[in-house]
Amino acid sequence: MPTAAHLVASVALALLAFVVSGQIMPLMPESTDFGYFTHVNVGLALVAGWKVMGPRAGRGFVPGINNGLTGMAVLVIWALIIQGAVEMFRLAKRNIYDGPFEALAAIFTLALEYFFVMAVPTVLVTLVVGGTLVGLVTEFASKRWK
Repeated sequence: MPTAAHLVASVALALLAFVVSGQIMPLMPESTDFGYFTHVNVGLALVAGWKVMGPRAGRGFVPGINNGLTGMAVLVIWALIIQGAVEMFRLAKRNIYDGPFEALAAIFTLALEYFFVMAVPTVLVTLVVGGTLVGLVTEFASKRWK
């Protein structure tokens, strides 16, 4: 059932995804073609906010913070896997993989490489503080608009 908490969680997490995507872009090599990078991350944030955070809202202050951090972590994991899959398909068009299982394994290898690129203090602090704020705003919306 749609609630204000679902909507606020989705929009707030999408805003966080937009900001973090902008912070990650300068960390990548200069020749990187980002294409729909930000759009995909914002879309994933909308889904994660609605499906993960929205139903868990309304349980209190500390669970609200945990909800925000959980939503942020789910968003990061989904984004890393999706962006790794996109890069794998781009590389697969060049026939660099020997088979489908090697290509599937490459998704997780690429996702891990992307994690190490984004694991700088500014991005991590933004994610933690932003996730906390998203959780608090979602909790406030849940209490305010029942």
